[in-house]
Amino acid sequence: GVFAHGDNGRELELLVEYGATPLEALRAATSVNARLLGMEGAIGRIAPGMTADLAAFDGDPASEIGAVRRPRFVMQAG
Repeated sequence: GVFAHGDNGRELELLVEYGATPLEALRAATSVNARLLGMEGAIGRIAPGMTADLAAFDGDPASEIGAVRRPRFVMQAG
């Protein structure tokens, strides 16, 4: 399901709780979704010419997915 704005990081925590690795959950939220939407040429990764929303977290979400709920910096359309 969809979580309320500001609490949507919980979805990634549930993916990990149900067996995905933190990195798989992060990919599901970025490059995999871009591919499923047919938008992999515009979004889903950081590269020249791509529209990117960037975020930095208090912690490393690639090893501790709960860090996605502790944003320190967000840049839209960076």
